[in-house]
Amino acid sequence: MLCEGAIMVALSQILSYIKLMELPNGGSLTPAMFPILLFAVRWGLADGLLAGFVFGLLQLMFDGAYAWGWQSMLLDYLVAFTPLGLAGLFQGKRWGIFAGTVLGCFARFVVHFISGVTIYRIYAPTEILGTVFDNPTLYSIVYNGSYMLPNTILALVIAALLYAPLKKFYLGADIQR
Repeated sequence: MLCEGAIMVALSQILSYIKLMELPNGGSLTPAMFPILLFAVRWGLADGLLAGFVFGLLQLMFDGAYAWGWQSMLLDYLVAFTPLGLAGLFQGKRWGIFAGTVLGCFARFVVHFISGVTIYRIYAPTEILGTVFDNPTLYSIVYNGSYMLPNTILALVIAALLYAPLKKFYLGADIQR
């Protein structure tokens, strides 16, 4: 489990450099979340949360962290990536990778949303694509949703494309307990 976790975290870090879209104030569209979600579904909640935390730590260290102080570093990296491990709640379930992806990504979005409302409210009012946002709550939903929704969809598409060839892997049927 430990070796597989290290490989999945390393793979996530490598995939995080494939940025299909990048926003000016942090946030990007990458395939990086999928290995963490897959690991969590295979090994369970505790191991998944740990893998998400380690990935968040690597993102903070190596991905050019966009942060406004230690609070932002804590929320947008260490706390935000950890909930990807919630996918582990669906360990061994037939469609667990899909439900786990939605739950893990939604939980990550919630953390980024809280960060946006509490820390990044200093940007208000903010203009995005010609629309001015005076409300930090609405701004945080729009800004963080603009990359988290596509990230969720991308992870679901990857899971669907790999479902047939990796079904035993998703279900953890190859793990000897």
